[in-house]
Amino acid sequence: MSAHTHDITIPGPPRLEEVSDGIHAYVQPDGTWWINNTGFAVGPQGVVAVDSCSTERRTRAFVEAIRSVTAAPVRTLVNTHHHGDHTWGNALFDTATIVAHERAREEMIAFGPPRELPFWENPDWGSLPLDPPFLTFTEGVTLHVGELRAEVRHVGTAAHTTNDSLVWFPERSTLFCGDLVFNGGTPFLLMGSVAGALDVLENVVAPLGATTTVPGHGPVFHDRVPLDATVDYLRFVLDLAAAGRAADVTPLQAAQDTDLGPYADWPDAERIVGNLHRAYAELGGLGRGAPIDVMAALGDMVTYNGGKPLTCLA
Repeated sequence: MSAHTHDITIPGPPRLEEVSDGIHAYVQPDGTWWINNTGFAVGPQGVVAVDSCSTERRTRAFVEAIRSVTAAPVRTLVNTHHHGDHTWGNALFDTATIVAHERAREEMIAFGPPRELPFWENPDWGSLPLDPPFLTFTEGVTLHVGELRAEVRHVGTAAHTTNDSLVWFPERSTLFCGDLVFNGGTPFLLMGSVAGALDVLENVVAPLGATTTVPGHGPVFHDRVPLDATVDYLRFVLDLAAAGRAADVTPLQAAQDTDLGPYADWPDAERIVGNLHRAYAELGGLGRGAPIDVMAALGDMVTYNGGKPLTCLA
């Protein structure tokens, strides 16, 4: 994992992994802020891709990786959720029908195109016009990659965001789970729901029993260990939020006073603050995914980070 300053570490190059016959994961180390995983499946009528990348440079490299496998066009691009690290490169897939949950379209348009952002060290985003999904669903849609089914399903509740979808290849027991799991990284629930994410992992993801899972960030995995670690972290956040509210301390104070224990070595540790903002709101009766003051929470995350912008090596 990268260190917290530019002068120590630059993430390694992306790698292409064929996780099942014709299904490829595109894994981008080190999986920290704005550095995501994508993937694609190759069929007789073209390519189905899962997510784009945050910057023009990274998305062009992903497009070239697809071309290294097949000359077939990308016919369909699925966005697992609205966050810019998974969607801002959409415009570079000009032959593709862009598919996502209807809330993903709404949230993408509301957030806007790549630009200089507060709170983070900004990379070179490149020139990427906003290209939101134009085929949307409420519950799910099934794509056919030749004889292979790819079931795209909304997870049913707010979790990482309000609009998370899974891409499940049942015949291959292969799952693209988006940002429901950060394998080896700190989960981020500020724009979703801590309780909802726990619900989805236990009642939607785990019962699939996937033998291969491509997370939104971090290495591909073949067992339940990263899933269980995420569940444990979410329970830790909920317990900490309950204790913090009972003690009448702010989310920032609760985070600053807490030993992260087994999660201390996970990168982007400041996400604990945003997660607590969300958990406090839910414990106070706010519905899953309901709007909260995201800017205040991000400001508190910067404070937790010693006043420095959040590290982005994209």
